[in-house]
Amino acid sequence: MISFLDLKEVNSQYKAELLEACGRVIDNGTYINGKECKLFEKEFSLYCGVKHTIGVGNGLDALRLIIRAYKEIGILHKGDEIIVPANTYIASILAISDNGLSPILVEPNIETHLIDYSKIEEKITSKTKAILVVHLYGMVAYIDKIKEIAEIYNLQIIEDASQSHGAYFKNKRCGSLGNVSGFSFYPTKNLGALGDGGAVTTDNEELAYTIRALSNYGSLEKYKHIYKGVNSRLDEIQASMLRVKLKYLDREIECRRAVAEYYIQNIKNREIILPKVESRTSHVWHLFVIRSSKRDKLKQYLHLNGINSMIHYPIAPHRQRAYHEFNTLNLPITERLAKEVISLPISSVQDFNNTKKIVEVINGFS
Repeated sequence: MISFLDLKEVNSQYKAELLEACGRVIDNGTYINGKECKLFEKEFSLYCGVKHTIGVGNGLDALRLIIRAYKEIGILHKGDEIIVPANTYIASILAISDNGLSPILVEPNIETHLIDYSKIEEKITSKTKAILVVHLYGMVAYIDKIKEIAEIYNLQIIEDASQSHGAYFKNKRCGSLGNVSGFSFYPTKNLGALGDGGAVTTDNEELAYTIRALSNYGSLEKYKHIYKGVNSRLDEIQASMLRVKLKYLDREIECRRAVAEYYIQNIKNREIILPKVESRTSHVWHLFVIRSSKRDKLKQYLHLNGINSMIHYPIAPHRQRAYHEFNTLNLPITERLAKEVISLPISSVQDFNNTKKIVEVINGFS
């Protein structure tokens, strides 16, 4: 059986360095807010091209803390609205509602699956204060078009870069394209920890200061609490793992691009709709997502032929029980994608023979 993603193999190639890094932390004796996290924050800032990185507990916390910090500094207020793609993982929306703000769902472009920038302006009201841009599957959203809208209406741009580590728009990386960005280092990400982890990146000094305090019980100095904060910190072990893997991220992205390009060049089945790519560097292929009106039949067919696949995501956020208030929304493109999308195996260690077999099997599907 061809696995969807073999994390053991992905991490085994760095085993010696990961063990050395772990041993370094054990020997140091500081396991929270120590040297490794500070060094990773510095290195990730340089990688993304920003002034500040704040390591946090996970990707959802990164987004939640961003919005909470905006509230603390008076830019966002309870009841304000944030534009967000309707076609996204639920975490993007949870971060908004968790802070007492209203998510305003905008349909995606049917070809890219990213937020349709031409539909944003019609959703803007006097309460709209930000656009949460999701670089879904690893592809940069239309950030230039979205920036034009944000400038007209004086809106903040929050990047959900949880799937797009290393992607470029023109000469800038994700994490530096908006006012502030949230990253996830969940193990399956292109830059994945060996546990949970996340980060916020920004050039905004006040925002960085506030997020760092909020993530540490609202404190920057022990026993002195500026805010009613939370506990969401990137621990030393995970920071040390990420420092190792960050060195190889660009190489791993190139491996993923090679798999994706082979798929695109060689899948010829008319039942399959392949992803649309704006430019080579704008996509880092966290996921390779195709569409088919026979999606469920295709998934079963792949399984019978020894290929694991996944569906990202089978139930749209507005159809979830958790968001019952959105259940009656009419979002046909989002719902169509939920019924048609299927993700093929892709990773930095995927064997070429397996990639070739996947293409041959798909081309035989009817």
